[in-house]
Amino acid sequence: MDAAANDLDTALAACAKGDPNALRLIFDREAGRLIAVAERIVKRRELAEEVVQDAFIRIWTHAHQYDAERGSARGWIYAIVRNRALNLLRDGKREHPVEDAETLRESEQADEVMAAWHKLDRNSRLYDCLGALDETKRRGILMAYIGGYSHGEIAGRLRIPLGTTKSWIRRGLSALRECLA
Repeated sequence: MDAAANDLDTALAACAKGDPNALRLIFDREAGRLIAVAERIVKRRELAEEVVQDAFIRIWTHAHQYDAERGSARGWIYAIVRNRALNLLRDGKREHPVEDAETLRESEQADEVMAAWHKLDRNSRLYDCLGALDETKRRGILMAYIGGYSHGEIAGRLRIPLGTTKSWIRRGLSALRECLA
């Protein structure tokens, strides 16, 4: 085992005993790389920093659960960060909710998404079928397929539950298929 890995093992053991300097050592040694890992998952620096902050709280409160027999200290720490980042995505909290639909319409991404719909030939069947959908369902489908947003991001931006978002998109796509058939 190299000295750095041994230091992390020792630091986790010290964290389990309540030594805040040990947590500081882990932070100083690993925080930059942990933020990079989280940022690759959540795609935004400020969210990655939030993930790492949450992860360090978990490291501090759960250091007693680390078992060197089951894996390396570094692997345990990175797994916590990775799981926190994935939970953030899964919980639909990647985007902060907007205050109202007008704010969403004014944002650059929303303009791009809605502009794609408005650029369609007004005499096309797709334009008519999209126009027949409820505005929120239409916006959700356009955000997913034009803007590339995840269901969690859409739920946050439209301020609706994740399950509702998924259902609306699924039903909207089904209605589009029927309309276009």
